[in-house]
Amino acid sequence: MVLLTMILTKYALINSFISNPSLTSIDFIILSLSILFITAGGYIINDLYDIEADTINKPLKVFISKSISKKNAWVIYLLSSTLGVILGIYLSVIKNSDFLSFYFIGTTLLLFLYSVLLKKQVFIGNLCISLLVTLPIYLLYKFDSNSKTFSNILQYFFLSIAVFYYMFFAFLTTMIREIIKDIEDINGDYIVKLKTLPILIGKTRARNISIFLSVVLLLFLFLVSSNYFISKKYFLGTIMLMISIILVHFIFKSWNASTKKQFHYLSNLMKLIMFIGILSMTLFKFK
Repeated sequence: MVLLTMILTKYALINSFISNPSLTSIDFIILSLSILFITAGGYIINDLYDIEADTINKPLKVFISKSISKKNAWVIYLLSSTLGVILGIYLSVIKNSDFLSFYFIGTTLLLFLYSVLLKKQVFIGNLCISLLVTLPIYLLYKFDSNSKTFSNILQYFFLSIAVFYYMFFAFLTTMIREIIKDIEDINGDYIVKLKTLPILIGKTRARNISIFLSVVLLLFLFLVSSNYFISKKYFLGTIMLMISIILVHFIFKSWNASTKKQFHYLSNLMKLIMFIGILSMTLFKFK
């Protein structure tokens, strides 16, 4: 999903606004590898600290200490994260955007802190992951656009709006899915004494928060689709309406959800909404 997001952000969204982007294909490969290595490292370190909870919540998906030893997992984590940071710093330096190096360093540190500490704090862990999901879109936008890449200010304005739309969409969908996953995993998280939202305020209240955020997302999608129809971007407007219909189904199912199986279905449904939303970037080539 991360790689697909980056490919479509670069070659469908950004390149449809910019005729001479700053990132070459080689630069894009370096950036993609950097983010993928850092992401992989984040998953590994999270799994290392989640073995006990995962053994209860999803026993068939526990690989560390079964398929791979903890020691080897730590080695792979360190190699993956270090390589990701080095590639990110290298690209930042050669593109004269040294300040962007801090995003790669900061993301790696934040993923470590999330696994060790932040995910144990109510809502902070959800917020952390939701913000990090938007980062690949933002980094591509920052690397690829500068004053020399736009022929006029309107180009810059419309691209910035489109990037904001997708970042907000990624943030909200991830936040909703994180809350749903916390409800789904409440049994294992309770045993290892995590302070997740459903543990502190109950499954029903946590579910209601996810429904509220889903309604906010629905209103946002209606706003975006109406703007696209007004500007005669009918394909994009139609896709936004399709996502809205699936989201209405999600809200309806959420209202009556109570079992682990039902919340697992909702988690997968939100993943589908995220996937269709990202795929909609391809339509900017036909705007």
